[in-house]
Amino acid sequence: MIVESLLTRRLVACGQRTGPMTSRYRWKGSLEQSEEWLVLLKTRADLAERVVEEILRDHPYETPEVVAVSITHGSAGYLEWIAESTAGGA
Repeated sequence: MIVESLLTRRLVACGQRTGPMTSRYRWKGSLEQSEEWLVLLKTRADLAERVVEEILRDHPYETPEVVAVSITHGSAGYLEWIAESTAGGA
């Protein structure tokens, strides 16, 4: 499992999965519909590129949706927890 691997290597502090949900999209010229899950991962900005690389390597989709959203504000304790949980991430 991708989230477990990222947690084990301390690349993320937390992974949350929601769903299933129905996704409709255009893929290779056709309209498609799939049952999918949304996964939110919490990590440090300096680990984001590594997390993206790991997801792309391990995900079964040819082009999975992987986007990064910056944290602009948050409680100090929570942000410290993310930093501590990912300390030494490699």
